[in-house]
Amino acid sequence: MTGQQIVGVAPRQRLAYCSKGAIQKERAVTVLVFDLDGTLVDTAGDLVGALNATLQLHGHQPVPEEIARPHAGFGALPLLRLGLEHNGIAPDDAQLTPMRALFLDHYASNIAVVSRPYPGAVEALETLRSDGWRLAICTNKAEALARLLLDELRLTPLFGSIIGGDTYAQPKPDARPVLGAIRRAGGEPVGSVMIGDTATDIAAARSASLPVIAVDFGYANVPVRDLGPDRVISHFSELPDAVEALCRGTERATA
Repeated sequence: MTGQQIVGVAPRQRLAYCSKGAIQKERAVTVLVFDLDGTLVDTAGDLVGALNATLQLHGHQPVPEEIARPHAGFGALPLLRLGLEHNGIAPDDAQLTPMRALFLDHYASNIAVVSRPYPGAVEALETLRSDGWRLAICTNKAEALARLLLDELRLTPLFGSIIGGDTYAQPKPDARPVLGAIRRAGGEPVGSVMIGDTATDIAAARSASLPVIAVDFGYANVPVRDLGPDRVISHFSELPDAVEALCRGTERATA
């Protein structure tokens, strides 16, 4: 789960990236690092389901999905605050702490009821793996929940590493989780690429000196193009070409 409390990211750097030929010649192992919620998998339905189950257990009214969905990438506490505010209640820690425990318990038991990979995601991952890329997950979702979700969706075997928001001392936008995901997948940062959907992902990529491709169908609370990613895609069928464009070091602007 990727929060979005960041209001800006570092300016886009002009970087050159290895071509496939250069990668093979130098025997570098490169990694595509994916955010999870809102990037690879549409998890909003199950997150909102956990929110509303928790609210109803406390005698409150549920939040319509269309209201809660844009907040799905923020994490449990912001969702719960939204739910209480929707019910006209000013949230405080005394309320939120037990509600968070219930939320996480319900979510873990119902993590893949409606959550599914975005259209074309699995096919794109398989294509990129066949092209020689290693794949990794770097999410701010708790690592145990990330692994559970990937297991339920039968996606775990595709990834060389899975890094959660609690794997390292600091989550994204700190660079260490991203770099750790690359190294645990057996790769090197040079030539690797980040793929995400929010300001947090873009800032993390910049912190790690990586290029970043943004998806425009995720949970960003502003137009993702305004955040300055190197490329923007609207469907996973576009991802292999976007990755290849970065590898060629082209300077085509995101249109």
